[in-house]
Amino acid sequence: MKVLKFGGTSVGSPERMHRVAELATQSAEPKIVVLSAVSGTTNTLVQIGKALQMQQIAEADRLVTDLRKQYDKFYQKLLVGEEVQKEGEVIVAAHFEVLSNITQEPFNADVEKEILAQGELLSTKLFTTYLKSQGIPAVLLPALEFMRIDANQEPDEVFIQERLSALMDQHPDTQLFVSQGYICLNSQNRIDNLQRGGSDYTASLIGAAVRAEEIQIWTDIDGMHNNDPRIVKRTFRIDRLSFDEAAELAYFGAKILHPFTVRPAQRANIPVRLLNTMQPDAPGTLISDHQEDRPITAIAAKDGITAIKIKSSRMLLAYGFLRKVFEVFEKYKTSIDLITTSEVGISLTIDDQQYLTSILQELKTYGEVEVDSNHTIVCVVGNMPFQKVGVLKKIVDAIDDIPIRMLSYGGSRFNISLLVDNRYKVETLNRLNEHIFTFPDQ
Repeated sequence: MKVLKFGGTSVGSPERMHRVAELATQSAEPKIVVLSAVSGTTNTLVQIGKALQMQQIAEADRLVTDLRKQYDKFYQKLLVGEEVQKEGEVIVAAHFEVLSNITQEPFNADVEKEILAQGELLSTKLFTTYLKSQGIPAVLLPALEFMRIDANQEPDEVFIQERLSALMDQHPDTQLFVSQGYICLNSQNRIDNLQRGGSDYTASLIGAAVRAEEIQIWTDIDGMHNNDPRIVKRTFRIDRLSFDEAAELAYFGAKILHPFTVRPAQRANIPVRLLNTMQPDAPGTLISDHQEDRPITAIAAKDGITAIKIKSSRMLLAYGFLRKVFEVFEKYKTSIDLITTSEVGISLTIDDQQYLTSILQELKTYGEVEVDSNHTIVCVVGNMPFQKVGVLKKIVDAIDDIPIRMLSYGGSRFNISLLVDNRYKVETLNRLNEHIFTFPDQ
């Protein structure tokens, strides 16, 4: 069995959804198709939630009405024939009745998550209806019946495996299943989600639960590139990545893959293939446990980074100091990306400023605190054990006149991370790209 995930752009129009159906049925092997919401839908649902939070009921109603018009056009083009269009109308009407009713209720976090869930519920129901109208047997597996996170917001993988197996066992002759990405239930059995981009994560969790042969992530890009093609002049597709390399690249900014996707697949040793819906014959990128023998594979960049420096003479030879500092970030559930230390100071970075004011207030009890915002982590990824001399020199030489705020190496053999002011991001990526990689015309 294979698991195929299609993102929002892949199902962004009726024509593209038709194409997804072709891709999902071009071979007879059993499959589970995981869909995101139609592109643009989640953004609008976020806007509806924000309008309700600000008690702008009329604006929320307007957004719901406009989105309904879009879906009325969508299902009428997706589904051909009077009878099946009536089914589409019923599906759309039911979910927009939910949205209309929600705008009349007091707003809270649970309401917001129910709003956000409507996109995936709509796309999968319409897609399954289309498949059946084409004579393609398919069964919808509602994610809210098997996908669950625990009290720590982590997937309950035992529950997922047991419930998913039980649901699939009810349809022993079915070769094609459809399910929602992103959405789930939480430990209180309320609607929740795996955060933005979480459809990739859903596909990986499902793949691990059913011990899939392969997990395919279909997007509008022909695989992972060695650098960001949106801002770097010359890039190329990477044919193969190790799980560790892919995890580093996803976490540090490669947009094609959700950061958590690699974990379940790696634990179950299931290959992940990144493919392009618009160019389905392209080979894409294969992620597996195979490690290529190359020092540098790719570069990624993560924006919105804040650097914090804590300087204290009390740190000198004082055990327990680092623990106290880390406990502050643990208290506010704020993860640390990079860290460097000296005898009297610690520098670290975070990408979540939600609790920054409170964090700084507590850190000041331990010493002098300095804060720098608007920074970017540039992450160079490859197979770089410390025995391979010259790799770090090659990186630093490429940007020898660009100020480096921090440099982190040694925490992983797959990653060298540089912290630079956001003003130098584009130049840094391009300079590293030209200095490190060899292109066909060179």
